[in-house]
Amino acid sequence: MYTVFSFFLSVHLLLVTLLGQCLPVKTAADGTPATLPLHGGADPWYLERDGVYYYCHSAGNGVAVRRADSMAGLADAESTVVYRAPEGTMWSSNYWAPELHCLNGGWYIYVAADDGNNENHRMYVLRGDTPDGPFTMVGKLCDETDRWAIDGTVLQYENELYFVWSGWEADADGQQNLYIAHMSSPTEIDSPRYLLSEPTRKWETNGMPINEGPAALYKDGRVYLVYSASGSWTDDYCLGMLRFTGGDITDKNNWAKCPAAVFTGRDTALAPGHCSFVQTEKEDYIVYHANLDPGTGWNARSVRAQPIRWICGVPTFGKPLPAGSELYLP
Repeated sequence: MYTVFSFFLSVHLLLVTLLGQCLPVKTAADGTPATLPLHGGADPWYLERDGVYYYCHSAGNGVAVRRADSMAGLADAESTVVYRAPEGTMWSSNYWAPELHCLNGGWYIYVAADDGNNENHRMYVLRGDTPDGPFTMVGKLCDETDRWAIDGTVLQYENELYFVWSGWEADADGQQNLYIAHMSSPTEIDSPRYLLSEPTRKWETNGMPINEGPAALYKDGRVYLVYSASGSWTDDYCLGMLRFTGGDITDKNNWAKCPAAVFTGRDTALAPGHCSFVQTEKEDYIVYHANLDPGTGWNARSVRAQPIRWICGVPTFGKPLPAGSELYLP
């Protein structure tokens, strides 16, 4: 049962989010100057590790990685293909939203792939000795239902790993939910999948009821999941947010959902979605994609970034900065 605490926390998230959207985005006064958009692309996965920054992205039927000494430097860094899929397999095509993770001392990439047919999209895991590759295919990462799955990410909590992804409830399209399962290792799920979030609110159902692109955000012991909502091909694509309230992390009743979208579009920054996070000692950043012009859907997405403002322990993102905005990045 949805707890009273979760209800009041949802209201708290809503009030803080609304406050954050009314405040101007604060940009740092030092670092490397950058102009938005940073570069073309979709589903950006940025990662910082030991002072080095990485951008992991799709490369047709494979995955590529950029590296730079600064976050701003990723815009012009050279892409290296770290994995190319063979032909004639169930994972030969349509590589979507790859994520690069360093877990238990090893490097892993989680990516959705299929055989050319969308209904066969599943999550796969690659393993490499270094973030620059090469990576090798470990195999499919799925629970016992083995149903359609995309946008998988890893959530870490109390020294345990959990896989969170977007999937279909059964074998037909029409709605995408968020699911979570426990991982026995970075390459294996060892529990059933548990429903975490369904798209039930209006801002989650434009174009189609969709929750996808989950990304974990941590601060002072708190755990958040920020996810994309509504159809990514629409101008109404946006971000929603869940906060873990304690207890069993696979129980959806232990997550409070903000009743409103936490990040919505504006002129020259339409349909913001599918984010990742870079957290530094000085500042935390959200990285996301958005469109310059209305009605351009999947064809004109570009990568943006801006600082996160924390209010009462809640991350707020304000409004997406318009194209042409200048800011400083680490």
